[in-house]
Amino acid sequence: MGLRKALCWSWVGALGLLAGCGGIDDSDGTPDSSGAGSSNAEVTAPAPTQSVEAAPTLTLHDGRKVQATPPVAPAPAAFQPGFHQALRFSGYAGSVTTYRLRVPVGRAGSRVRVTFRSGDGAMTLQRATVAKAGANGALDSAPVALTFTGKPGFTTGTRTLVTSDPVPFQVAFRDELAISFEAQGSMGQSTIDAFPGSYSRAGAYATTQGVLGGQEWQKATAVATVDVEGVLGRAFVTIGDSITEGYMDTKNDTRNAWPALVEAQLGVPVVNSGVSGQGFFDANTQLPQEVLAMQGFTDCIVLLGTNDLASDLTVAKLQQRMTQLFDQLEPRCRLWVSTLLPKEKTNYGSYEEVKAQRHEFNAWIRGQTRAEVIDLEAVTRQPGNVDLFLDGLEVDGIHPSAQGHRVMANEVVRVLKEKGGL
Repeated sequence: MGLRKALCWSWVGALGLLAGCGGIDDSDGTPDSSGAGSSNAEVTAPAPTQSVEAAPTLTLHDGRKVQATPPVAPAPAAFQPGFHQALRFSGYAGSVTTYRLRVPVGRAGSRVRVTFRSGDGAMTLQRATVAKAGANGALDSAPVALTFTGKPGFTTGTRTLVTSDPVPFQVAFRDELAISFEAQGSMGQSTIDAFPGSYSRAGAYATTQGVLGGQEWQKATAVATVDVEGVLGRAFVTIGDSITEGYMDTKNDTRNAWPALVEAQLGVPVVNSGVSGQGFFDANTQLPQEVLAMQGFTDCIVLLGTNDLASDLTVAKLQQRMTQLFDQLEPRCRLWVSTLLPKEKTNYGSYEEVKAQRHEFNAWIRGQTRAEVIDLEAVTRQPGNVDLFLDGLEVDGIHPSAQGHRVMANEVVRVLKEKGGL
């Protein structure tokens, strides 16, 4: 059985004298070796080195001495995600190519590790570094080499995640990191261009500190997650489609998508696992590798379903698939879910059916009780017509504009502060 000692300190009287009081609880509820947890089990006193640290003595100006408050234990540290991309699609390099991705990291800490994802075939990474990002593909700090079980690189098969060893690297909240790596073969990749300031160049240049050269390369490639070791806290992951990934045009910026805007306002990581074109089937199928493979996230925000409207799925089937998603996520995170945004047109099926299904599905979302509701339809729709965006909040009748993302982010922040204790 264990031994616990409790100490309390209180100020007494106007002279500010400290009085100590203590109590001992010699039963921590842990069964003895017989499994009975009986009262006659032997209690072993802790070794002298386990004693509570004495508070320092302070000398007052009038010569009196008092004891100060005992020192406070440092907050626990842990690895939690500061950046993430699902990398659902696949790119290919036939010869060794250096990619230098500029990524924002929403978490502060003293060590980092990077997870890479291969594509639809084998991938070989021969060297990788991390540094602070500079201009035009240059670095603002000396590159720090990454290793993988002590080796500078790896070769892996189809759709595989490989995580580097942790390396000392001081990161501040919202730092821009340059992840440079020399690779060839098949690499996981995002659908949209959303990472301006990133480059690729044929050859091996991962340790080059100056301008990388080559060509602009704005797709997230191979780098799935950047974990940062720091003070343990809240960490969000967002799950959705192109609306969450941040599609607005042929050139985009992940920093303008609503998850990044929420992150900037709240000061906690809100990583993006949105995939353009995604519906419930793909989300449920890919969740174990794209979201559940991460460690340390505490909250999940789901905005999903618009690509499934007017398909061969009934609303009851949409509800079933959202429930399946909740079933996978609930053991790992607190659940948040958004209503579907207005949809002014459809590229598939009957628009009348799209409207009817969206209305019914949103009513179900508002009524379910497993996840906290963030009603993004309510802040983006026109007052007189729930199927139309407010002026200026959309780019094509389906995807929100930059201003639309700001409105969405403000509402997410409001609800998380009100219901999430942030």
